[in-house]
Amino acid sequence: MRRESAGDSMSSSRFPALERIAEIIRQSLERGETVEISGLGKFRQNLTGLYEFAAESRPRVFLAYAVEDFPVVDRLFQALETEGFAPWMDRKKLLPGQRWKRALRRAVEHSDYFIACFSSLSVSKRGGFQEELREALNCALAMPLEDIFLIPVRLNACEVPEEISREVQYVDLFPRFQDGVDKIIETIRRQESARVRELLPKAS
Repeated sequence: MRRESAGDSMSSSRFPALERIAEIIRQSLERGETVEISGLGKFRQNLTGLYEFAAESRPRVFLAYAVEDFPVVDRLFQALETEGFAPWMDRKKLLPGQRWKRALRRAVEHSDYFIACFSSLSVSKRGGFQEELREALNCALAMPLEDIFLIPVRLNACEVPEEISREVQYVDLFPRFQDGVDKIIETIRRQESARVRELLPKAS
C-alpha cells in the first residue's frame, strides 16, 4: 500500500483542477477517444495501447470578427480547416464558464497568424473585436518586419482603419469568396515555407 507523503498531500490540495483534468483525459483515452487541447496538440492511444501526445504542427490562425459577421467568417474557418490549418474562433473553441478575455488573449499570443475580418459593421463597433485587434497589433510589433502575422480581410466594401491599411495589404472576400480564400491560403503557405527555410542549416 502506497503512503501519501506530505508533498503528495500538498500537491493534491493545491492543484485539484489539474488532477481533475488529468482524470478526464485518462477516462477519455480509455474509451478510445482522442483528446485535443486547442493550440497544443492531441492525446491519443496508439495501436500498441500506449498513450501518446501529438504536438500541434498546423499553422494556428486566429479569426477576429464582429458577431454579426459570423456566417461568412464561419465559412472562412471551415475553408482553412479543410486546407490543413488550425483556425481559432471564439464560438468554436471557448468552453462554457471559461474566462473569455484571458482565453482570447492567450489564443492571440499563441497564434501564428491573425486574420482581422473587417466589415461595415465591425469597423465602427466597440468591444471585443477592437480589443482583439489591439492585442494582435501588439504581437505584430514584437515580430521581425518581414514576418507576416496580421492579415486584414474585408468581408464587404468598407474602410480598413488607416493605421492598418497604410502598413499592410488587405484581402477581399467579395465579390468572389473563394478568390479571397485562395489568396489567404497562398500567403500563409508562402510564409510557412519561408520560416522552414530559416530553420534549415545554411550551406557553408
